[in-house]
Amino acid sequence: MRELEERIRRDGIVEDGEVLKVDSFLNHQMDVQLFAAMGKEWARLFAGEGVNKILTIEASGIGIACVAAQQFGAPVVFAKKSRTKNIAGDVYHVKVASFTHGRVSDVIVSKRFLLPSDRLLLIDDFLANGAALEGLIALAEQAGATVVGAGIAIEKAFQPGGERIRAKGVRVESLARVKSMEGGHIEFC
Repeated sequence: MRELEERIRRDGIVEDGEVLKVDSFLNHQMDVQLFAAMGKEWARLFAGEGVNKILTIEASGIGIACVAAQQFGAPVVFAKKSRTKNIAGDVYHVKVASFTHGRVSDVIVSKRFLLPSDRLLLIDDFLANGAALEGLIALAEQAGATVVGAGIAIEKAFQPGGERIRAKGVRVESLARVKSMEGGHIEFC
């Protein structure tokens, strides 16, 4: 998606060769107009798939998932990284390692919100090593739900996540695929 790539070029900051900071428009301060364009693109790409629910993981995926969900007329379910007092009853549970945070989280979703009849579109801000998406896929499998695909804002194509998720047979539609960030220069696929 040209608009997203241009924004990454203009406002993205490469740190340590592997970290792409896009916090000025994607995952700290959020450009909702850009999110709307992203949601429209995912709606176009996944038209006819019968998406009835969006599944994401807290926290950075929630904003883009909500705006995308408007295009599908579907609710958003976000997997929580810790159990809170307001989650009562049975939950689906998986452990997910975070590239960004450098730790493993217990990720949960109430069984009330993921059903075997659900046709899920997974949405996230980044795809690097694929752990977050693998965790969401595992939650969907526990529920017996169907994953119709994954909508990713930015895929670091030089890391193994995209290849691993696609090898599982999951359709991945990344709106910006970064080929390299060597020397602080961002190159797209």
